[in-house]
Amino acid sequence: MSRVDDLIANYQRFAHLPWQASLAPAQRVWMAVYPPEDERRLRLHLPEFETATNAAGHDWGQIDITSRFEEWMGAHEYRDAYFANPKLLQPELAGFLRILVSDVRQELTTMSTPNTVIGLVGAVGLFGLGEQVRVSALVDGIEDLITGRLLVFFPGEVDQNNYRLLNARDGWNYHAVPITADKGAIL
Repeated sequence: MSRVDDLIANYQRFAHLPWQASLAPAQRVWMAVYPPEDERRLRLHLPEFETATNAAGHDWGQIDITSRFEEWMGAHEYRDAYFANPKLLQPELAGFLRILVSDVRQELTTMSTPNTVIGLVGAVGLFGLGEQVRVSALVDGIEDLITGRLLVFFPGEVDQNNYRLLNARDGWNYHAVPITADKGAIL
């Protein structure tokens, strides 16, 4: 079995556990953590996460943010100036994050129920956008709308509660529940 197969198997066991309704929003976030080199393989197997979720008696929804930055940048009136001088873009990134949070919140409003797992795909699309645009900032901005569970597909690593996107920089400490491909992982 591949690491992605092991991740799916661990997720499936985890999804079958009883859900506590009284959890704080941050505790309703699950992080499916996998090596960055498995990103394409994981995307190929996303339907298996939906199948595992449904088999556990829960509904599935999915939000893909992979190309949100490119879409925002492509529609921006000053995009040519930003391409010519990327330093000009830095002050605008907070605006991009606000729009991203707003868009994802709107999608969550239509999808999230107490029995739904929402898969958030495309965290890799936020990599390299600077300190203002992080996965943690997105999750912080939407967690209050999670009525079921949010499953963030996270290419990187976790050490205790410290998450590092693409294993590339200091991560952030978050109280989400990590789900990994480790055999014998305690779930």
